[in-house]
Amino acid sequence: MNPRTTDLITPAELTARSAHATAPTVVDVRTPAEFETAHIPGSINIPLPLVQAHADQLVGDLDRPVVLVCQAGTRARTAHAALTAAGAQQLAVLDGGVAAHTAAGQPVRRGPARWALERQVRLVAGGLVAASILASLRFPKARFLAGGIGVGLATAAITDTCAMGAALSRLPYNRGGRAVTLPDAVQMLRASGSAAS
Repeated sequence: MNPRTTDLITPAELTARSAHATAPTVVDVRTPAEFETAHIPGSINIPLPLVQAHADQLVGDLDRPVVLVCQAGTRARTAHAALTAAGAQQLAVLDGGVAAHTAAGQPVRRGPARWALERQVRLVAGGLVAASILASLRFPKARFLAGGIGVGLATAAITDTCAMGAALSRLPYNRGGRAVTLPDAVQMLRASGSAAS
């Protein structure tokens, strides 16, 4: 993605903007479980798959500054692209995501500990590669699984998407206490908009 099309803000800038009367709405696009583990105070959770599937319906409630957040920035950029394509204009992405926000000493609300989705992807991909190499000692064709994982990871890097991450986000572990629906998302956006007015 062209960096000129994505407005990036730092954690310090987000905290400064949040102190003003015209504070941006902070939309966290991670899974509900990741959001429950740690999130920026005042942020709302609208998972990336919901944003991508319903960008056209959400854009009507994005008539004010919005900062998109994820763990490291990749999913927020993907959400930015989907919402921009649907017509949203006042969007920014938190550079480095919640990880950078936390590292910068900015406030984070914590809940029960869970692994971030990116960490889960590394565990599953690494485990599959190691298992296929070990299995190839007995079944030589098993090494092709390791090659397939390598191709998948390279493709994920080139396209800035991750099929394994998308699949893992659907597991019960990552869904959190309650799934976010389109009506929930619209209600949260409207509530945050009226709070900012």
